[in-house]
Amino acid sequence: MRQPVALPHAYRLINHGPTVLVSAAHGGRRDVMAAAWNTVFEFEPPRIGVVIDKSTFTRGLVEASGRFALSVPCRDVADLAFTVGTTSGHDIADKFVHFGIAHAAAQTMDVPLVEGCIAWLECRVIPEPHVQQAYDLFVAEVVAAHADDRVFAHGRWRDDIPPGLATLHHVGGGRFFCAGNPVQAQRLPG
Repeated sequence: MRQPVALPHAYRLINHGPTVLVSAAHGGRRDVMAAAWNTVFEFEPPRIGVVIDKSTFTRGLVEASGRFALSVPCRDVADLAFTVGTTSGHDIADKFVHFGIAHAAAQTMDVPLVEGCIAWLECRVIPEPHVQQAYDLFVAEVVAAHADDRVFAHGRWRDDIPPGLATLHHVGGGRFFCAGNPVQAQRLPG
């Protein structure tokens, strides 16, 4: 099911603003957290940004390793996204073990990819110390990308995504909206 995504199309995996799960590992520790604030900066090479608060345990792992992965959760794993977003790695030694989170090894780096998600981006931090400190914003280059072929194929999101595989969009307080039916726009005459 997991298929490679050509890097020129990697930005499309998060260009619609879904909640993502940020995972990182360093020094024998690993963690995963939810992040609702992420964006695309460049298409080629693919560069993204994600806000990782100073108080999170995941941030320390990202700063120490210079790497992280984004896993894009879907409706079927909404409880998991909420849980890892409301618990801290400062309080739980290993969320993967504690919550029984299935994961796979990344292709290019030592970070866990969360199973049950529908897309995965492996990211190398582009150091921007002032931006990281002032705004908690991490800029990264996507070095590998993968997607579930039931939702993303041939460089595009499919039109026939099963409801349980729709992306999550956090609106606060543990509530999410899910991506809905696609609409094909047409250019206005003139």
